[in-house]
Amino acid sequence: MKKDYYEILGVNKSASADEIKKAYRKKAIEFHPDKNPGDKAAEEKFKEAAEAYEILSDANKKARYDQYGHAAFDGAGGFGGGHHMNMDDIFSQFGDIFGSAFGGSFGGFGGNSGGPRRAKGSNLRIKVKLTLDEIANGVEKKVKVKRKVQAAGVKYRTCPTCNGQGQVLKVTNTILGRMQTATTCHVCGGSGQIIESKPNNADAFGMVLEDETVSIKIPAGVVDGMQLKVSGKGNDAPGNSIPGDLIVAIEEQEHEFLKREGENLHYDLYISVAEAALGVSKEIETVNGKVRIKLDEGIQSGKILRLKGKGIPSLNSYGSGDLLVHINVWTPKKLTKEQRQFFENNLNDENFIPHPEKTDKSFFEKVKDMFS
Repeated sequence: MKKDYYEILGVNKSASADEIKKAYRKKAIEFHPDKNPGDKAAEEKFKEAAEAYEILSDANKKARYDQYGHAAFDGAGGFGGGHHMNMDDIFSQFGDIFGSAFGGSFGGFGGNSGGPRRAKGSNLRIKVKLTLDEIANGVEKKVKVKRKVQAAGVKYRTCPTCNGQGQVLKVTNTILGRMQTATTCHVCGGSGQIIESKPNNADAFGMVLEDETVSIKIPAGVVDGMQLKVSGKGNDAPGNSIPGDLIVAIEEQEHEFLKREGENLHYDLYISVAEAALGVSKEIETVNGKVRIKLDEGIQSGKILRLKGKGIPSLNSYGSGDLLVHINVWTPKKLTKEQRQFFENNLNDENFIPHPEKTDKSFFEKVKDMFS
């Protein structure tokens, strides 16, 4: 079971962005590979801290994590950032956090390792439309994407400007002394390599566009606007690089009969005056097929029937929401002569005069109960 991100960094949920950043810097320096050479346990803690910071430093990801936990980022290839990060990801994203703690240079596993920095390709973004049934049950989608990949036969050589590091060091004099900073090499764009030869169909960076079918496992319970991530299915970058990621935005399609409210679903069931008076059995839609419910005789318009567990599953696997069936008694707009005579004869009948009981809740009380 994955550790809680707040616990990893040693902060609580109310911690400010600055406190989260300071906590991460402290952990990262403590478990940095340069301070713990060959220590696999320290390396794992270093990666854990970076993964926690990636989520908690982003307001949108943090909000999703607070609501759904790790399940908000589960799925194919590590969705939404909740994947196990590698060292290149960490130093490319958070290298500036360390400041001058390790000489201000980060290549490979740190500034003192001397290894080349691996560039990461750009991310691709797509939108996937899901029906309510697919959201309720989870689904595997196959999508076709156009990815930039290195052309067959392209050859690279070490960039002479940065000597394959992908970064160049700049020393400036300040009132605090000489400060050393690392910036991305402007010649190779951070890849550490430049093209020696390439086929005619490749672009200036040795890349070609290829169609690829990507399979995406989408967990049940996702919400409209949520972004999932499939690691390594974005664009390549030149040379010995890391592919970017495929960002999948979820778009929920409107259901013909069901309305979603979080994990609960609402269904408007219309019945006639006769059906309300006599009682009736009705078949209604759910996200798992149709079910039949029995309405007692004398059921009132506005009555809400709750079908437990017939809603949307929780992303946290804490069960499912409910299906709320709203009873609406349909009053006929036109009557035949015989029908009108029947109602006129019973207009003052005691049995037809409304007598709400104390147990019958008002509309506002029902709405209050729904949101409590």
